[in-house]
Amino acid sequence: MTQVNRCLKLTLIVSNVFFAIVGGLIISLALLLQVLTHFNGAALEGRGTALVMLYVVGTITMVIAAVGAYGAHRQSRPALIVFLVCMVIGSLLMLRVGIPAAAVRPQLEGLMKDTLSQMLPLDATSQENKDIANGVQEMLQCCGLFSYDDWRQNIPDSCLCDGVAQREGKCQTVNYNMLMLQMKKLVYAQPCFPLIAHYVLMMVDVVIGVVFVLAILALLGLTLSSIMIHQLRAANRPSVVMVVPSIFKAAPPKYQELHNPPVY
Repeated sequence: MTQVNRCLKLTLIVSNVFFAIVGGLIISLALLLQVLTHFNGAALEGRGTALVMLYVVGTITMVIAAVGAYGAHRQSRPALIVFLVCMVIGSLLMLRVGIPAAAVRPQLEGLMKDTLSQMLPLDATSQENKDIANGVQEMLQCCGLFSYDDWRQNIPDSCLCDGVAQREGKCQTVNYNMLMLQMKKLVYAQPCFPLIAHYVLMMVDVVIGVVFVLAILALLGLTLSSIMIHQLRAANRPSVVMVVPSIFKAAPPKYQELHNPPVY
């Protein structure tokens, strides 16, 4: 087996092990998001596509890491070449996704606010949106997107405080009219949008961080695999023997010319 630099080989193997760990964390993140975004059976728009993409990215990352670790351990040029091509494509894709996402990140909260404002008033929105809003309110213990007034006079039961929330000071009393009668309800004081924005931005930050970590690992793997492939190629290259042409043969010594004169 052709020998390459042991430090280079070990570094490439360790980086691919870390690469595989990142892939496993991406799959774990997808599982966590699948649980957290499932509100009483209501599906968030685009949720399925995003989860599938996370599962695919995590799986592909682990497979590529396995190929790179195998190529480094076995010093296999085909495996290293496949790994190198994947690293080139992966680094370009990660940078293509990460840079625009980081640029849009400061405007994301305003975009979400404008989008959710189109659902108001909540009591007049679609049933699917109502189910999502009720699920979010029960889970996050909040009421309305920006205020309980988003429901007007039709505040749902998902806004009502329980005894624990009341003891923790999370509730407020709301007066409303019903059949010409003045009624009161104890609802959550916290609106939902600040909480939604906090968790969404946190997940976006995590995704952007994962993308740039993958990009850095891809660039590192690209560099290390290129050097290792070069070392394998140089080690397998046949030796070149230099042959001196006959025209450069040394002339006979002077004493041979003196003692052996030419015969005519």
